[in-house]
Amino acid sequence: MRTWTEHPAKADVEAVVRRYFSLLRAGRVPEAEQLIAHSSVRHVLKSLWAGSVEANADGNEASRSPAADGWEQDLSWLGELDLADFHWGDTGSHLYVEITYRTQTIEVALSFWVKPVDAGWVIAGPATLW
Repeated sequence: MRTWTEHPAKADVEAVVRRYFSLLRAGRVPEAEQLIAHSSVRHVLKSLWAGSVEANADGNEASRSPAADGWEQDLSWLGELDLADFHWGDTGSHLYVEITYRTQTIEVALSFWVKPVDAGWVIAGPATLW
């Protein structure tokens, strides 16, 4: 986890969030967890699953997707997610990023914040927003 001695610039925070998401998409969850002061990855993955694959499943698509109880073992569905727009709060310490599934924005967004710690500043999160 990177620690900044001063409040990091928005571009630095966004770069870490992009790296975090790219590691998640590649199924490299333990590495993603090391980038930020992390909340439950299982919760994040479950919310992303529910807001993307599960929400868009029809009879035909469901047969090609991991089973409802198998989404944790087969993370291939993460490859169909991408980051969309970043939205910053007024203080410059909170942001959320929209997520797309097959180029369509889903109802789940990920929220991150810049958090002060004894050694400086870290990025914490994500929380899931519906």
